[in-house]
Amino acid sequence: MPGEAGTERVHQEALAAERNVVVDLGCGTGTLTGLLADAGYDMIGIDNSQEMLQIALEKRERSGREILYLLQDMREFELYGVAGAVVSVCDSLNYLLEEDEIAGTFRLVNNYLYPGGIFIFDFNTVYKYEKVIGDATIAENREECSFIWENYYDAEGQINEYDLTVFVRETEGGLFRRFTETHFQRGYTLEQMRRLVETAGMEFVMAVDADTHGEVRAESERIYIVARECGKRL
Repeated sequence: MPGEAGTERVHQEALAAERNVVVDLGCGTGTLTGLLADAGYDMIGIDNSQEMLQIALEKRERSGREILYLLQDMREFELYGVAGAVVSVCDSLNYLLEEDEIAGTFRLVNNYLYPGGIFIFDFNTVYKYEKVIGDATIAENREECSFIWENYYDAEGQINEYDLTVFVRETEGGLFRRFTETHFQRGYTLEQMRRLVETAGMEFVMAVDADTHGEVRAESERIYIVARECGKRL
């Protein structure tokens, strides 16, 4: 029937449009979100920090980009449809301190991916926290700001606590304002992440060392993973 054919065409056109949607999960201030929008993707940025999203909205206003920003926790995020790809970078997933939280987030990603859609994410490894930055203090002096970054690593829980003190120069008078933050991140291994990807129903495609863009090594500090939705049908 013509009516059924028309309905099917509308359905296929809607799916084709959703295939161009990319979700930036843990988008922060929207830097990557904006770059991908400039590359021609229909972007959705999701973050649970209202302060960071406010900066992202200000960037959007200045650029004129059409980006949808959502104030949501990645462990419970909701979309109006499916997306062709989901990205999550800058160690956003390391802020999830339990495997169950990672697993739940991955299941949601799989649920909202277009059939055959791609999930790209990075994470800091146990090696990085344990051998490189754990129990280390990092300080840097810049023109407009300075910071002190103190790390404390719990090997049993694979959790790194870092206390960040930032001194930002005021616009007048040359005085500095002091800000402090405490963050907790958990290190994961490639084996853990691969298992969690597959448990969520996705296909593990590849993993690369974020620094060398080559094969993952025992000394890899940050790893990129590419996974694929493999359960839906059009």
